[in-house]
Amino acid sequence: MSFDLTLSGSALEAAERLVPELVRDLVASGIAAQDPSLWGADAESEAAIRLGWTEAVALSEPLVPEIMALHEQLRRSGVSHFVLSGMGGSSLAPEVITRTAGVELTILDTTSPGQIEAALRDRLLTTALIVSSKSGSTVETDSHKRVYEQAFREAGIDPKERIIVVTDPGSPLDTSARADGYRVFNADPNVGGRYSALTAFGLVPSGLAGVDIAALLDEASSVTGRVSVDLPENPALQLGAAIAGSKPLRDKLGLVADGTYILGFADWAEQLIAESTGKLGKGLLPVVLDPQSPEIGAGLDDLQIVRFVESERATERVEPGEIEISGTLGAQFVVWETAIAVAGRILGINPFDQPDVESAKAAARGLLESTPKPTEPDFVDSGIEIRSSNRAMAASGILEATLASLFKSIPPNGYLSIQAYLDRLHLGDAAALRDLVAKFLRDGGTPRPVTFGWGPRFLHSTGQFHKGGPAVGVFLQLTSNEPEDLAIPGRPFSFGQLIRAQAQGDAAVLQKHGRPVLSLNLTDPVANLSAIAKFFG
Repeated sequence: MSFDLTLSGSALEAAERLVPELVRDLVASGIAAQDPSLWGADAESEAAIRLGWTEAVALSEPLVPEIMALHEQLRRSGVSHFVLSGMGGSSLAPEVITRTAGVELTILDTTSPGQIEAALRDRLLTTALIVSSKSGSTVETDSHKRVYEQAFREAGIDPKERIIVVTDPGSPLDTSARADGYRVFNADPNVGGRYSALTAFGLVPSGLAGVDIAALLDEASSVTGRVSVDLPENPALQLGAAIAGSKPLRDKLGLVADGTYILGFADWAEQLIAESTGKLGKGLLPVVLDPQSPEIGAGLDDLQIVRFVESERATERVEPGEIEISGTLGAQFVVWETAIAVAGRILGINPFDQPDVESAKAAARGLLESTPKPTEPDFVDSGIEIRSSNRAMAASGILEATLASLFKSIPPNGYLSIQAYLDRLHLGDAAALRDLVAKFLRDGGTPRPVTFGWGPRFLHSTGQFHKGGPAVGVFLQLTSNEPEDLAIPGRPFSFGQLIRAQAQGDAAVLQKHGRPVLSLNLTDPVANLSAIAKFFG
């Protein structure tokens, strides 16, 4: 089988209770038939234009030879390095596809000046840039395109020979790119970004980089029949019921990659789950757990463990209450997309909109237009500038005490989100803070889930859950002073100004929603991160 699912405990009970009802209501066949009424009257208008993913495999097959022909053409012209400029769904699917296939693809989903500068210096003469934006107006991808166009011209390269565009038909990017003579691939406009793994957004970057995308579609095709039938053994119905129907609801999903050959799947699933379900004060919070430290998720009654394993290990051992999954990557995409649509129906929300994602973008735009002076920090400790949403939190003037105050504000059913607006390439160790903090909280007697996101990429994914989901999140934001900035051609702001505005805008929106926020600006990022890590260690 290309996909296997094993349930136990409350997950099994939820499936046994809810799947017969889902079968009676013809939910699986209704999703396959693109019935927008399945999620209620309030969701119907949005669902009517967001169900194209159900036929993505069939619609994408004609794209394969076109993509592979361009791959060969670029290779013959000397291109051997591919960079993808995309945010959220435009980058997360190609990232897991190429990592799993062992194919190199540089992902540019940041506005960090240092990280972008490093990408520009990396094999520019043999590089092609794929600019991927559903709306065609994403500020990050527009900025990347501008800086690469300038770099190519300065190197004596015609950008039209090195830039490929993926966008919705009729978008601003579609119109301008075609007018400028760029090669453009259009995706189905009736597919939302997080459901676009098997459309042009997932296939074009992956195929150009060298992935066998025909095989990926074959994997997906192997389960399309299974998820579209109204039968109790439908794995998407079972998974959707298991994650969204337990009583009481275990509304945090601990995602553990325990030996699976698929690399980075949890990062893709994180966006699909959080952005689809986190609204109306409801939602399922994905929590990526380190398989080497499984005890971090132990003892949390509201945490449902979802373990990804190899096929030969399926059903070998399933811990009580766990969900165990094995399968090929293409099959995983299909089953999870359908299961989350099912989960949305069970939770009573519209899984296809993202009403709170735009708020942080609007706040960042406002800051860029008004260019306000930086706010003074509450205090500075060890070279770290501390700003808090609550003055009482920072009253001690000591970093350790302020962190302790933030952690105490986590409610019994809450979570801590660490958001790093840092240079991912050079400060990747920041991600290790997630497990350090989780261990710190557990050892301190108040174990709660800890999530981690690189800014600004998480704004296009889990950012929706932070504002629209249950109001139980507490936020630790990390920013930095980078030694050099990078101008954006044709724009009145730089990448350094953009990333600062994105961080400040998101913090302001979180505070407006009543979420506690502690912002730490690192004036010496390497030394400051080391000091913070020692505190938690």
